[in-house]
Amino acid sequence: MTLKRVVLSDPEELAAKACEIRKHVIRMVGAASSGHPGGSLSAADIVTVLYFNKMRIRPDDPTWSGRDRFVLSKGHAAPVLYAALAEAGYFPVDDLITLRRIDSYLQGHPDMNQTPGVDMSTGSLGQGLSAACGMAIAAKMDGADWRVYAVLGDGEIEEGQVWEAAMTAVHRKLDNLTIFVDWNGLQIDGPIREVKSVDHIGERFAAFGWHVIEIDGHDIPAIMAAIDEAQRTSGRPTAIVARTVKGKGVSFMENEAGWHGTAPKPEQVEAALAELEASRKGGVAQ
Repeated sequence: MTLKRVVLSDPEELAAKACEIRKHVIRMVGAASSGHPGGSLSAADIVTVLYFNKMRIRPDDPTWSGRDRFVLSKGHAAPVLYAALAEAGYFPVDDLITLRRIDSYLQGHPDMNQTPGVDMSTGSLGQGLSAACGMAIAAKMDGADWRVYAVLGDGEIEEGQVWEAAMTAVHRKLDNLTIFVDWNGLQIDGPIREVKSVDHIGERFAAFGWHVIEIDGHDIPAIMAAIDEAQRTSGRPTAIVARTVKGKGVSFMENEAGWHGTAPKPEQVEAALAELEASRKGGVAQ
């Protein structure tokens, strides 16, 4: 049964929703004994603001032609997308627990052919921005006013295709395209700086001609304001460089590269859920 569309404007309500999404991530990955909690938790506030405040969507009509599009370029963070889609009403929340089961439509990476609300199948890192550019170009060609949003990982932008797409976006003046770079500083092999440094991310995108906004990726009012600024920007795409914490909200996961693709054990699931619940009861904003 499809849930009623929820639109939230209060930052505290959005923080509470982000906390629920984080709890879903922990439950899903724990139940599957497989998945990627670290980068899902770091992107939860960004995804929450998009789906519950900013994006124009119709969960009861996932293929509505006038909807805004979303591309999770770092497709391994699928749990955060699935949690947001379920909370938004695209499919039952109870289905989240089927993550990665052989007969589930919630596979390890997003599949636009099986999962309601998924606009692009992703997983091969570095390719999502190219798809997002194509969507934004299509909107321009059709004279449509819908927008395209994408979330990229900081490790992912080591891929050369990202920068080819970045040039295309500027060349085509894709002011209907906004990307978030989830800059948590860690990838599966360790610190970004040690694997292949991509420091000065904002300066790099600015050098390609993008409008750049740098924010705390867990500051919900800052995320909201950055999207508003992107919507007002004309003639070029916007890159919102969001400083985040891998594993955000679960103390034993925070800033630990090992939680990039490791599932918590049952006792760790319980501890993580208790910590997240306590943070909300204490009124702690993300």
